[in-house]
Amino acid sequence: MSLKKIVVFFMFIVIPITITAAEYPRKTPVVRAVSKVGPAVVNISSHYEVRTRTSPFPQFGINQFFDNFFRDFMHPGAEQIQKRSSLGSGVIIDGKRGFILTNAHVLGQSNTITITLQDKREFNARVVGADPDSDLAVLQISSDKSLPAVEMGNSDNLMIGETVIAIGNPFGFSHTVTTGVVSATERTIRTEQRIYQNFIQIDASINPGNSGGPLLNINGELIGINTAIYSKAQGIGFAIPIDNAKKIVSDLIQYGEVVAAWIGITVQNIDERLAWYLRVPENQGVMVKEIEPDSPARKAGIQNRDIILFIGKNSISSVEDYETAMKNFAEQDTIKIEIWRNRTKKTITVKAARFPEKLAENIGYRLFGIKVRNLANRSEGVLISDIKHNCSMAMIGVVPGDVIRQINEMTIKDTKDFNKAVIKYRQKRSVVVLLQRADRGYYITVNLS
Repeated sequence: MSLKKIVVFFMFIVIPITITAAEYPRKTPVVRAVSKVGPAVVNISSHYEVRTRTSPFPQFGINQFFDNFFRDFMHPGAEQIQKRSSLGSGVIIDGKRGFILTNAHVLGQSNTITITLQDKREFNARVVGADPDSDLAVLQISSDKSLPAVEMGNSDNLMIGETVIAIGNPFGFSHTVTTGVVSATERTIRTEQRIYQNFIQIDASINPGNSGGPLLNINGELIGINTAIYSKAQGIGFAIPIDNAKKIVSDLIQYGEVVAAWIGITVQNIDERLAWYLRVPENQGVMVKEIEPDSPARKAGIQNRDIILFIGKNSISSVEDYETAMKNFAEQDTIKIEIWRNRTKKTITVKAARFPEKLAENIGYRLFGIKVRNLANRSEGVLISDIKHNCSMAMIGVVPGDVIRQINEMTIKDTKDFNKAVIKYRQKRSVVVLLQRADRGYYITVNLS
């Protein structure tokens, strides 16, 4: 064989091997993203105590009736205290101040919270604020050195099918990475406790322990917070869009709670018959049922029976859509609202405000049907001083002299706390109230009129 033929033969053998090695580098964009963000992902361990009662009649078990009975009459020694812990994930969003973003349900009723970094350093964390409605919470740790932090991305321009990366601690296996694609956006999830809206659906595995961990795009930017609240999910996962979280995080850091934007209207769903009668386009929208005096909506020109079609870029088809859209705005934000009035579309600009606390007393009387005052001797709770005879609480059996200790998850120490609860839950259909009568406590569900 001639030298020329030998050279040509080796070119055909060697060159393709060299090109193949160059075309498929092992350090892919996913590897680079994980390497960049991994140090900012943390393991969250929360520890708390659970008090249980032992029944003297084990064959009957413990139901609500016996539980209340034992609470009132059994000796405190009948209680058993069990120490429990839960695991979750989080991501550092501010390395200088040590702020960590996670899910609210990861914290539970924690007494102590321990944060473990990828390099095995441990910190005790304090809760800056938590919002169960959005299932988001912010923690803070203190470090002598600046901590690694994730870069914020955007979730309003997500593309169906684009690659996403989830990092977390499923089942206690720290810094586990899963990948997938965006399967859908604006998903609604119904759980036993509440309805979550506008979630990102992905096909990356999200298991217990992943909750609170970051969802990243291919550039390693934070686009969502993973959550494992949907127990029926098989092969799919969900995440809270980071654009929805930004306003909530800002409020939690600044105020310790979410401050809702207020424009002063109450809305109701419209059925197909009413939509047809009003000639509402595509049967969408909610109707303005009530407008507060001197409210931003009243000043802007919104009227009763107006049909709200859009809030900003969000199409409105239900009360839930309206409430979700309003959560994206803060006080002083300018909100464009498209309405349907007299079979004509019209856009009205409303400047949102913070709900005025001076209105809380009147609204509390209208919703709860009660008036309250502080207890003597600086005791915690508020005393019911007056009650409407036909309100929900009166129908249950509440009477003047009863004391309110808690509304939903809010502890009520005085009238200021009660007014805060009225403002926070004024849009709810019902709340759970811890009521004290003499030396006994009762949980009651109160329908808000």
